Amino acid sequence: MNKQPLSKHVTRDRPALIDKYFRAAIKMHASDLHLKGLEIPRIRIGGQLKQTTSEAISEAELEKLIFEILTEEQKVFFLENGALDFAYDMGDTDRFRINVYRSRGHISLAARRVMSVIPPFETLHLPETIHRIAEAPQGLVLVTGVTGCGKSTTIASMLDHINRNRSCHIITIEDPIEYIFQDDKALISQREIGVDVVSYEEGLRSLMREDPDVVLIGEIRDYDTLTAGLRAAETGHLVFATLHSTNVYQTITRLLDLTPQQERTLIRQALVGNLRATISQRLLPTICEDPERVPAVEIMISNSRTRKLIAEEREVELTTVLKSAYSEGMIDYSESLRQLIEEEYIDLKTGYAYAPSPEELKMALKGIKTG
Repeated sequence: MNKQPLSKHVTRDRPALIDKYFRAAIKMHASDLHLKGLEIPRIRIGGQLKQTTSEAISEAELEKLIFEILTEEQKVFFLENGALDFAYDMGDTDRFRINVYRSRGHISLAARRVMSVIPPFETLHLPETIHRIAEAPQGLVLVTGVTGCGKSTTIASMLDHINRNRSCHIITIEDPIEYIFQDDKALISQREIGVDVVSYEEGLRSLMREDPDVVLIGEIRDYDTLTAGLRAAETGHLVFATLHSTNVYQTITRLLDLTPQQERTLIRQALVGNLRATISQRLLPTICEDPERVPAVEIMISNSRTRKLIAEEREVELTTVLKSAYSEGMIDYSESLRQLIEEEYIDLKTGYAYAPSPEELKMALKGIKTG
């Protein structure tokens, strides 16, 4: 397959015909827009995919709408390869990351809205501990969870806090960029894969030559990304990254699974010395009109006990530390769910459905501590 061309941000002399769909998505606060030939356009709001009131688009009309906003190079690439990623600007404040692809021979479009307004920390219903984590001078901070659980929003909130309070250089390497930052006290350089840099590998290779203080490396997806993040943390930087794991134990085992067997002892030692915190989260439906969803979280902050357990290959016991260190800002899912139930954000049914141990949650609601 040919290498995908780098996207170009072109200032248009006139609006494109497809802009009306993007404007509608923005107006309805949608996170995603889906266009498919012979189908009614759909948008994703609050995690749910919904039909719009627009009429179905013919395949010929959809192809015309899409090809109008592509460069000649992008058209050739799409026709040869059947899929194309690119960024599309809607004025100075709104931007979409677009994937055009073929499904059973027919053209389709999926567009993710890149947010220009970062939600205030107070509106995310996250523990105050996360602010303290963002104020750490160095180390690796991992935000974990399944796709769509709010990892990017949590990290954006922490980076925005740093941006408003610390004179430093923040560099992000993202695929795609999820939020657009404006320089405040900090200088922020956002690099998007396929737009500003060809690959993660190239972005990570040049990272340390760009004089960062704080780094976001997006998702840890392989051993090279993991070692790059740990090296940056070892040299005195505060490093943020995401991972597809659901709790602190799974986070450690997932990192080791990415590591070749002969290197695992070294990586374990690097985690002992440089892992600052892990934040795992899940988004739950609420019983309120606002917010529609709230995060349940599990937070581990590195201390002598957690470092000892990781060093001794006893990470399965890390959850026990969380249960005994609430005063230090740590929290496990059972306690987080208990708080959400008692604050009347979620009901008992939802709490038990998401609880790792429904029996443990039941005891927590009765005021009985376990572990």
